[in-house]
Amino acid sequence: MQVSSLFRVRNKEIQALHLTWIAFFICFYVWFNMAPLASSMLASADWLTRDDLRLFAIANVALTIPARILVGMALDKWGPRRVFSVLMVSMAIPTFVFAFGETREQLFVSRLVLSSVGASFVVGIHMTALWFKPRDIGFAEGFYAGWGNFGSAAAAMTIPTIALLIYGGPDGWRWAIATSGAVMGLYGVFYWFAITDGPHKDSHKKPRKATALEVSSWRDLVMLCIFTVPMVGVLSIVVYRLQLMGYVDGMTAAICYGAIAVIVAYQVWLAIKVNVPILKKGIPEDDRYPFSSVAALNLTYFANFGAELAVVSMLPMFFQETWGLTAVAAGMIASTFAFVNLFARPMGGLVSDRMGNRRFVMLAYMFGIGVGFALMGMMNSSWPLVIAVAITIGCSFFVQGAEGATFGIIPSIKRRVTGQIAGMAGAYGNVGAVVYLFVFMFVDASTFFLIISAGAFLSWAVCWMWLREPEGGFDEEYVLSSVDHAIAAEARVKRDAEAEITRLFAGSHKVELAERGAGLTLTARFRDMDELQRVVGRLRQAPEASQS
Repeated sequence: MQVSSLFRVRNKEIQALHLTWIAFFICFYVWFNMAPLASSMLASADWLTRDDLRLFAIANVALTIPARILVGMALDKWGPRRVFSVLMVSMAIPTFVFAFGETREQLFVSRLVLSSVGASFVVGIHMTALWFKPRDIGFAEGFYAGWGNFGSAAAAMTIPTIALLIYGGPDGWRWAIATSGAVMGLYGVFYWFAITDGPHKDSHKKPRKATALEVSSWRDLVMLCIFTVPMVGVLSIVVYRLQLMGYVDGMTAAICYGAIAVIVAYQVWLAIKVNVPILKKGIPEDDRYPFSSVAALNLTYFANFGAELAVVSMLPMFFQETWGLTAVAAGMIASTFAFVNLFARPMGGLVSDRMGNRRFVMLAYMFGIGVGFALMGMMNSSWPLVIAVAITIGCSFFVQGAEGATFGIIPSIKRRVTGQIAGMAGAYGNVGAVVYLFVFMFVDASTFFLIISAGAFLSWAVCWMWLREPEGGFDEEYVLSSVDHAIAAEARVKRDAEAEITRLFAGSHKVELAERGAGLTLTARFRDMDELQRVVGRLRQAPEASQS
């Protein structure tokens, strides 16, 4: 795939790419629409404090992690078109509640619920994987993510203008936020009708079970259980921060810790419940995949996207305090870290496509991140500002490129469970952000950069040991196993059976077959008893007609 291919808008896959990155862009715009309006919110609502806004900022990322897990499961079951549309429309509701809330409790709860919109990232990753071939997926995923991620920077640049100049007045911030929610909801409706789940009806491959990720060995099951714990368990850090800041008391915190423990135990139990019967039955050789690769990519995304989210939140203050800059100048310099997304992340995917060795590209980028943050950890006021800016941009180039390279590999690991793998890796990016920001509470900026550097080198070592080059990563089509073909055949038989039953039950509103336990359940709905009696009469006449 060439960069010029992006302008061939008559091609269906290019249309799908543009429709999807715009959806992601809007979701990220809404997700980060609060911070640029903080001063306006404080000025118009005398019942709000800066501590309240800090709490809302924590709430803004709190549910993103579990949401990405749940969305990953929903993707594999219902497909990205439905999930993306429903997510955008449903998340418009808490956006409106936040825009017009009149109490701190309303704003907190609505922001907490709205944090789920951060799961939009993994939806588009899955959709893009359905439309593009393995040899082109790196650049396509990188372009989608890079331009979609720019929604956060676009919100910072435009939403204050919308609030102050277009709407104006003390409530301008409310109408600006509400407008972004309305745009997201309307685009969600449009997206439902504008796109399909891939170029063919059978492009979307469903797993046998969508409640937990399928694995290929008992060892992989143990690893899955281990890697499941931090995805929800990291929320205990958020609870600790809330308690430390005095927003919840000890009893409330204990209840939250207990709830987190229950959810973690439930997720582990689901993984065991889904995989034990499959493993006992035996996995065909051609259906196996290395979960170690998934684990390695979880840690790469922890170390690159997690670092990005954490660094963006503290970089302006670092430049302002270290070089004595104004807030505006420091903000402009720090914004270069996010602006690099526009080209560095697509380039990471493109390099992954062109090099012919996705594993090598991943290792190279992670090593670059380690070096980049190590250099940032050594920067101080004695360094020329221009050198510091150059190092920051260079480090960001490797961070964004590594993100693109990560999702250049994921779709080729196991086609059938791409949604769940992408959801897990995406969740680990947020886990990294929470962990790094928690660490930042106790160390200075230089130590913080060095800790991130150590995390990148640790991820590099894990990739060296665990990450395998994906099978068929540069082929025309994704590798499908005998189980994939069997599942597709079962789906065709089910569709044919439903069509035949619909013919026999003509007059019913809805006929469907669903798996229930060890068997199938047939559901048919009728307008009234008369309609049901007519159908029963036809069924009784059918055997007589066949005998004659």
